[in-house]
Amino acid sequence: MKENISPANSRLLSLDVFRGLTVAAMILVNNPGDWGNIYAPLKHAEWHGCTPTDLIFPFFLFIVGVSIAFSLGTKKANEVASKDIIISIIRRSAILFALGIILALFPDVFVDPVKSFSTLRIPGVLQRIGLVFLFCAILFYKTGVKTQVATFVLILIAYWALLTLVPVPGGVAPNLEKETSLAAWLDRTLLTENHLWKLSRTWDPEGVLSTLPAIASGISGTLTGIWLRRKEIEPNKRILFMLLTGIIALIAGLIWNLSFPLNKSLWTSSYVLFTSGLALMFLGTLYWIIDLKNYRGFTLPFVVYGVNAITVYFLSTIMAKLFNFIKVDNAEGQEVSLKTWLFQSYFTPNFSPLNASLAWALSFVLFWLIILWWMYKRKIIIKV
Repeated sequence: MKENISPANSRLLSLDVFRGLTVAAMILVNNPGDWGNIYAPLKHAEWHGCTPTDLIFPFFLFIVGVSIAFSLGTKKANEVASKDIIISIIRRSAILFALGIILALFPDVFVDPVKSFSTLRIPGVLQRIGLVFLFCAILFYKTGVKTQVATFVLILIAYWALLTLVPVPGGVAPNLEKETSLAAWLDRTLLTENHLWKLSRTWDPEGVLSTLPAIASGISGTLTGIWLRRKEIEPNKRILFMLLTGIIALIAGLIWNLSFPLNKSLWTSSYVLFTSGLALMFLGTLYWIIDLKNYRGFTLPFVVYGVNAITVYFLSTIMAKLFNFIKVDNAEGQEVSLKTWLFQSYFTPNFSPLNASLAWALSFVLFWLIILWWMYKRKIIIKV
């Protein structure tokens, strides 16, 4: 089935702003000055539940889906050779996955290569983004809306059934616990404990099975992108539909939460509905404010983050790892990380513990804003 969409590949400024806001928030929550002093909204939920921080990653996958509809929509409408498109999709997915592996290895691989590879964490944020992009892009290019909707629904139901109805091998009843769920068992079985998240080694928040509902988050974005490209429908109706659909998805997620709790690490089906609903409403609101009402004075800082989102995520992570890797002597003659020295020298003396930690994170975000602004002014956009 061929969607009735405009072949025009007009860029949504609101989408760039949404992407930039999301990746800036990602950098903020990933880089506190002190992991022991973090304001509650900037923490992930301990297990079940959803904090503002838990919205960031699903929002980004939703944005990936919307971007797919806009970047591939024209090619699909013009029936560009399928083989070339699929190769391009696979190449981009592989690059994202490889960048994630590089982050997992850096910088320890230069100190002890054997240990680094033997304990390499295979799952990760960029790896998941690459896999979600791969599946969603191929699904978008090769199928119609009905198939995409059916796939979205099927994934959510199948994932719920797997986690709540299928016994875990070894005689364990179906459960949603960290170490004994079917998702945790599959991670240990396929990847082994040496290649999982180093803070647990028995399960992984970006594990194999939970990538399935993460794909559904991406599909919700591609469906939104398809809707936004339907130029025969007036913009206000497009926004109203997005807001209403978002409210319905959010409510459905909260209702499902009563029996299948919101959980980012498991990426539960209720979590997909809840976060996709919020993303729909957020993008719809930005679309109305920025693209329709033309209120754009506040957008530039977020745009400069948005157009180089993967680049800044990758480079900021490299920088954070180097800050922890490089050692210096503090005033007492003790060897500490460069981050600890900077934080204790310039932040802890001037703020309360919570505010010092937040000030470090904000400084990190502002530092990269300066770099990205310079890149934007010189039209340096690195596409992965």
